Amino acid sequence: QVQLVESGGGLVRSGGSLRLSCAASVSNFKIYTMGWYRQAPGKQRELVASIRIDGTTNYADSMRGRFTISRDNAKNTVNLQMNSLQPEDTAVYYCNAKLGIFNYWGQGTQVTVSS
Repeated sequence: QVQLVESGGGLVRSGGSLRLSCAASVSNFKIYTMGWYRQAPGKQRELVASIRIDGTTNYADSMRGRFTISRDNAKNTVNLQMNSLQPEDTAVYYCNAKLGIFNYWGQGTQVTVSS
């Protein structure tokens, strides 16, 4: 069983920054593709960024250049540095761990960006 716990959400003004962290309770963390997704009210959950076991990253177009995903395999953590935040970034952000057909989610952390 994989447990994911997010932290670092909060309220920030437009143009500000936040850093989200996700701690994973799992053996062999390094073999999982880790990702961050978000879901705004009334919208579908969408990919923010992901990072594979070889460190390859993938970003949604609207986040590329503003957000940076990273992982620390020694600490079983994945982070999301978010800069130049805008009100449209307001959402619940979820940590995700993926391995083959297995998909695990954290409980989410709220990010609110005020204008």
